[in-house]
Amino acid sequence: MLAVFQLGRLHPDEVYQYLEPANWRAFGYGILAWEWQLPNGGLRNWAIPGVLALLLKGCAAVGIDDPWKRRAVLELPQLGLNLWMLWAGWQLALRRVPPELARWAVPLLGLYMPVLTFAGRTLGESFSAAFLVVGLELLDRAGSGDAPDREVVGVRRRAALLGGAVLGLSVVARYGSAAAVVGAMVWLLARRRFRDFALAAAGGVIVAAGLGALDWATWGAPFHSLRAYLDFNVFSGKAAQQFGSDPFTVYLPYVAMLAPWAWAGFFKRPSGVFIAAGLTYLAAICVTGHKEPRFIYPALVVLSAGSVGAALELITRRGLALTALACVASLGFFFFDSQLKPERPEQFRLTARAWPEATGYFLIPEGVWGAGGYFWLGRNIPWFTCDFPQQFQQVVPDGRFNRAVSYEGRGEAELEAAGFKLLQADGRAKLWGR
Repeated sequence: MLAVFQLGRLHPDEVYQYLEPANWRAFGYGILAWEWQLPNGGLRNWAIPGVLALLLKGCAAVGIDDPWKRRAVLELPQLGLNLWMLWAGWQLALRRVPPELARWAVPLLGLYMPVLTFAGRTLGESFSAAFLVVGLELLDRAGSGDAPDREVVGVRRRAALLGGAVLGLSVVARYGSAAAVVGAMVWLLARRRFRDFALAAAGGVIVAAGLGALDWATWGAPFHSLRAYLDFNVFSGKAAQQFGSDPFTVYLPYVAMLAPWAWAGFFKRPSGVFIAAGLTYLAAICVTGHKEPRFIYPALVVLSAGSVGAALELITRRGLALTALACVASLGFFFFDSQLKPERPEQFRLTARAWPEATGYFLIPEGVWGAGGYFWLGRNIPWFTCDFPQQFQQVVPDGRFNRAVSYEGRGEAELEAAGFKLLQADGRAKLWGR
């Protein structure tokens, strides 16, 4: 729930990948980025936005109109998913160390600062990383032990089937995570776990069939979004042309953000399927032309989670050592640049506080992709971004615009001259009304 209390956003996709499409699907208005529009878009599927849209309709049905409260409701399924991820980490550790030591896997993963920062965000990386950890733990479970007991074998087979399905969900949440799934499946073959490979593949096929049907219903053709994604990001090179290309070295500072226990766990035979998946994914994003810091999050989580049980085998003075490691994992994150930190949380909080009196709203200074969209306004009202003076001059004479947020003192004298009064201040942001 940290993302709800803190607000802000790590990337524009946090708003325009899920929240705005969900709002559009639920209520008929919202900003659809180019990825959501044909003929040149259609790169995303409607699975997660569709679920969020159903929750938004439920909020409207029971009278939850405040955008901040709606955001809390949308967080609930993601909270459940991340609790499942922590449970998976505990199960993984439980196969390596005694129960009294394995329980420390939960705070180690839960207090890992990238998890605290990303886990609650409405980003494909956030959903996908949690699914990856759960699915990989199930595959690890399917291959654990040698007992021939029929009931145990049945449990392992179900784990492999479910693991494949959950890995399929990680790809539905974010197509780029397919590289991690390929790494895991190749590892199963290399270990001659052919039955587990077949069962996991069957689970993945079931999810893929659902994705194909969803795309058919929403985009008009099976697997339209997957094919459009691959064409744009892999085959055509358009992603690198449009958004730029960087060398793999841009990721090196973020590799240093692996959890402290991961470096220790690597020397104690960590879970092979986790390491294979994490390294394959890391290699894939390094050779892909277009690079962004957020892309590395699934690799950090998978590699760190896969090493937690092995690292716990090295711990002797349990409580003190583990608490210190958790603190280091959390505090160390703050020394890295702001590209992986929430931006302008005050601006988002005051945008939400403009509800319900706002009949029109504008931001100074901000562009569309830095704003909160219709979702954070909570209603279909005119709104505007003023990142240039002429835009401010255009919007102020319109009497519908009765609420504004300024950032870092920009435009305050002009707002007062136009009849606006300060209503609330929050850090570097101020809410104005007239």
